[in-house]
Amino acid sequence: MLSTTATAARRTSVSILGAGTQGRRLAFMWSSRGNNVHLIDAQAHQLQASIQAVENFRASWSTADSEKGDIITHLPHELSAAVRDSWLVVECVPERLPLKQKILTQLDSVAPEDVIIASNSSSYSCGEILQGLKLKNKSRILSAHTSIEIMGHESTDAKHIDLMTSRCAAHGFDPFHVRSPSMGYLYNRIWAAIKREALLAAAEGAGTPEEIDAIFKGVLKTPKGPFEQMDVVGLDVVHDIEQHYADARGDIPSEPREYLRRYLEKGHLGVKSGKGFYDYGSPNRL
Repeated sequence: MLSTTATAARRTSVSILGAGTQGRRLAFMWSSRGNNVHLIDAQAHQLQASIQAVENFRASWSTADSEKGDIITHLPHELSAAVRDSWLVVECVPERLPLKQKILTQLDSVAPEDVIIASNSSSYSCGEILQGLKLKNKSRILSAHTSIEIMGHESTDAKHIDLMTSRCAAHGFDPFHVRSPSMGYLYNRIWAAIKREALLAAAEGAGTPEEIDAIFKGVLKTPKGPFEQMDVVGLDVVHDIEQHYADARGDIPSEPREYLRRYLEKGHLGVKSGKGFYDYGSPNRL
């Protein structure tokens, strides 16, 4: 009988649960070397928009002769079939702990034993998500975020970290191993401090979002400032992440969240709603 690692290594497809911003980008990356991606979401319009988004990414980033895998869309009732032929399934659902716990429990119950289950959470570690859950196999669960930071928990089997690292590199990612549990991984932990101070400066009236972005870009020569980047991420997502940091750490100032709520109460979520810190004219569904 093949070991679980050997069996998983024979599979090439990846399943992604959640067709939002992160799910679409991951679908593009994991399909960029000719392997199929199964994309699962409860909203049919999200799935349809994701296909167009992946095509847009390919037109901008892929070379003409590169092999491309298929993006196969599924609704939630097709979850078992969607993960059956994959070596990896990644959850990309909104940053809400009960939802992530529900999804990981579902994936653990339907995914074959040799399938690695990864959480794409921006701030919740696997240890936090798994706390109190009764799962069949916690050793195959890990965290994977950005491009890509891979972080296990106390029960993660090291061979899954190794397989994730090698497969990520083969698909054009730049994988990094986060060697101990870290809220926000490495990059997002640093980014959280930057965006929090930017929000606090604006809340105090030290500068407007436009002025803070301008000085940030002028000094660091980056294409986007923190407020522009938060608009891309979604101000509701930024608020959820900030709330998690505040709940977990207890030393986070409240002013940045209060400042964000002023925009959320108006329905200004950023690029996806057409208006956030900046006005984008119309909602961007892609």
